[in-house]
Amino acid sequence: MSPWHRLLRALRRVAQSITFALRAFDLEDDLSDSLQALAERERRPEGEVAADLLSIALVQREMAEAYLRRWEGLTPREQQVTALICLNLTNQQIAERLIVSPETVKTHIRNVLYKFNLHSKADLRHMLSDWDFSAWVDADLSQPF
Repeated sequence: MSPWHRLLRALRRVAQSITFALRAFDLEDDLSDSLQALAERERRPEGEVAADLLSIALVQREMAEAYLRRWEGLTPREQQVTALICLNLTNQQIAERLIVSPETVKTHIRNVLYKFNLHSKADLRHMLSDWDFSAWVDADLSQPF
């Protein structure tokens, strides 16, 4: 049996235990009800559905941590450019906001995309779509580091 299948079996056992605990201790009625409804809709055992959900959550968590590590690997200026990209500013608007040339912005974008292993600003926006960049809207970003 492959390591992936062993992990999946273990996750299913954990999920079944969680499902049992939710019922036995009457915890999280809404969660238990939602799990039961989803299992009924999918015509699958609750434990299997719970294992799949847990597996998906673990993968998403791992991806989020990888994105955070990449973010932390950016220079402060690259972080600013990334935030402004995610706020849908154009290259020209970013240049004006940071008081740099559009060519400098392009260089930062190229470096950010390389560090995130992406091909476009749209890919970057999609990757970080769950992140909240609202604090960058009114921040004074004109000061050099």
